[in-house]
Amino acid sequence: MKPATQSLRALLVEDLRTAQRRDPAARGLVEIALVYPGVHAVWAHRLTHRMWRSGPLLRLPARLLSQVVRGLTGIEIHPGAVLGRRLFIDHGMGVVIGETSEVGDDVVLFHGATLGGVSMSKGKRHPTIGDRVMIGAGAKVLGPVTVGSDAKVGANAVVVKDVPDGSVAVGVPAKPRRAPLASLDEWVDPAVYI
Repeated sequence: MKPATQSLRALLVEDLRTAQRRDPAARGLVEIALVYPGVHAVWAHRLTHRMWRSGPLLRLPARLLSQVVRGLTGIEIHPGAVLGRRLFIDHGMGVVIGETSEVGDDVVLFHGATLGGVSMSKGKRHPTIGDRVMIGAGAKVLGPVTVGSDAKVGANAVVVKDVPDGSVAVGVPAKPRRAPLASLDEWVDPAVYI
């Protein structure tokens, strides 16, 4: 077996195990592989992103495939977006990740989350998300802002300014606050500030 195939297989299994670890409702890897739209969208993005980076001739097919996946999963990820490892999209319906978005490792996005732009100009116009970030249901992170590592964005928050590492951003417009506990891993519900 080719090393590239082995590494791809390892990456796909890592995605399955991430969903199993993150979702208490997950019953097994086969179930996740068959019915989790967030996993399907991430897998498809791995392909469309590779096509997108291969050059102009494959960009239109990459966009077409990403739109088919959007129709099947309810999750829109532009092929130009850069996604880190172990991204988990829970439920997924209505998630949008724009072209110039950059997403770190071990990020969790809940349904209705948007990593969107506020400008129609060329260049960087979507957010940069650090490692180990959680973005709540319905949250909007808009423009070329940065959400720092270990930060959390509350449900329905609208982020239009940078969020520092380890902060919790809630409200409209979102305001960052420091997490009340020493470890953000222990503190999973930013809605406490709403």
